[in-house]
Amino acid sequence: MRFYQRTKIRDNAAETALFKRRAVACFVGVIALIAVLLSNLYVIQVVDHSEYQTRSNDNRIRVIPIAPNRGLIYDRHGTLLAENQPVYSLEVIAEQAPDLDQSLQELAQLYQIPETEQREFLKRVKGQKRFKPTTLLSQLSEEQVAEFSVNQHRYPGFQISAGLKRYYPYKQTLTHTLGYVARINHNDVTRLDQEGKSAMYAATKDIGKLGIERFYEEQLHGQPGLQEVEVNSRGRIVRTLDTTAPSAGKDLQLTLDLQLQQKAEQLMSGHRGALVAMDPRDGGVLAMVSNPSYDPNLFVHGISGKAYSGLLNDASRPLINRATQGQYAPASTVKPMLALAGLEEKKITEKSRIWDPGWWQIPGVERKYRNWKRWGHGWVDVVDALVKSNDTFFYDLAYNMGIDTISQYMLQFGFGQYSGIDLKEESAGIMPSRDWKRLRYKEPWYIGDTISVGIGQGYWTTTPLQLTEALTVMINRGQHLTPHLLRSMGNDGHMDAIPLSERPPLVLSNDKAWDIVHEAMIKTASKRFADASYTAAIKTGTAQVFGLAEDAKYEKDKIAEHLRDNALIVGYAPAENPTIALTVVLENAGWGGANAGPIARALLDHYLDPADTNSDSIKTASNHE
Repeated sequence: MRFYQRTKIRDNAAETALFKRRAVACFVGVIALIAVLLSNLYVIQVVDHSEYQTRSNDNRIRVIPIAPNRGLIYDRHGTLLAENQPVYSLEVIAEQAPDLDQSLQELAQLYQIPETEQREFLKRVKGQKRFKPTTLLSQLSEEQVAEFSVNQHRYPGFQISAGLKRYYPYKQTLTHTLGYVARINHNDVTRLDQEGKSAMYAATKDIGKLGIERFYEEQLHGQPGLQEVEVNSRGRIVRTLDTTAPSAGKDLQLTLDLQLQQKAEQLMSGHRGALVAMDPRDGGVLAMVSNPSYDPNLFVHGISGKAYSGLLNDASRPLINRATQGQYAPASTVKPMLALAGLEEKKITEKSRIWDPGWWQIPGVERKYRNWKRWGHGWVDVVDALVKSNDTFFYDLAYNMGIDTISQYMLQFGFGQYSGIDLKEESAGIMPSRDWKRLRYKEPWYIGDTISVGIGQGYWTTTPLQLTEALTVMINRGQHLTPHLLRSMGNDGHMDAIPLSERPPLVLSNDKAWDIVHEAMIKTASKRFADASYTAAIKTGTAQVFGLAEDAKYEKDKIAEHLRDNALIVGYAPAENPTIALTVVLENAGWGGANAGPIARALLDHYLDPADTNSDSIKTASNHE
């Protein structure tokens, strides 16, 4: 049987129709895709043209910030206190150095660069684009710059770069007043971001850390400039398109008198303590010394960990500004203010007298509060009590006034409050009261606490600046002036207005009280300043650092040095029209009159009678306080 295979006949017409349908579908698809492409091109080229042009420019054009020059700082006579000095660095552009390793070895031998620093440098080079400079050495001396310049042809790709760095020519003399600038750290960056000022510091490496440099940072820093440049795809600058010059920071003229500051530093040499001198006519600080001090230039370029640890762990605490942060018992230096309060409250009069047998007792209490003169001064009135610094008189006055009245008046002199000086490093001190003790110690106030406050001891602490401020309130008969360091700002020489305090004046109904205290302070100074060409008014003080037993005798040689009494003195001159008020505090130095007194005399001589041949020597006079 035969089987026949059926032959399939092709339908050309059907195939042609199918092909046409497929071709049309493909054509429509292609047209649709082209339409989508054209649509996207339209959106990119027309609708979003501005946005993409901006993105393109961002890739092509960069804005580089330019750091401004920091403002300079002068004293009241125009002497430069803080300047900007050129500093030189040795840099390399890697792509221009055909044999970087060989050049580095030769330079390492020339400048004694340790191997660890060489390896660190090579790491920085590898992590940086080859057309950007990398610093090998900074703070080159002029001799090193000259030596390299002569041999620069031997080191292709290496070059000297110049910049400006802060420099303090008087070093430790003004550290606690001027402060210093140092590298911007993480905390600074965080703070600048929070304050919205990070853009201002984009090109700045340093920022004010302490003192005037910190307080007036915004004015000293200036406004950064901008440089608009065109870069290629690798980030290399092709050309500069536009430049906006930076605005330099404002120059500051301070109230400080450099010569007086240097004299004060000389007189305080060898002592721990502080000295503040102020012009009572306007509150301008003439001198402010905190001893010991340190060289602020150490921080400008970055202080080593070892050096900083040495300052931090130094038992004499050189990092503390004792003039504004040191808290000391004011001792007898506040007796004039207490006498004013007593006269105003009519607890005493000019003729009031008490008998001083060398001690005083709270009625009904056995404990005796001793006078510094153990056998007493006999009959004393307010003037005698101030001149002789009689403790018994002021024990009795404090008992009669009470802590509430004392605290009320002393707050009006500025104790227990910030002075408002243009420094951020300041302590408020303590003006004790019933509420203060209850909050601090959760204890009631005792009458014995008041007796101690009556001679400037106990819980009462103050700063040398506060003592000087209180003294100027006395000089100005109750008028407050804010202590300040800024005299003028800018380059026009215009002097700023005197910054009056917001505190209300201390008004006394008994205006004669001012004269009584004033004359007593002149009488106190009469012996020590008998040969001076001017009249001075002073009050000395000796503050106990620790409490003695009731009948114990203070013996300096048997007490550890850090437990010995602090020596203090406040004063002003010329007494009839004061142009200077000062406070001296010496830690653990002993009697105020014998130790702080000669320093005050020498400084007043230097300021008021510079022609006095004796002004360079410290004059002494016997006075217990």
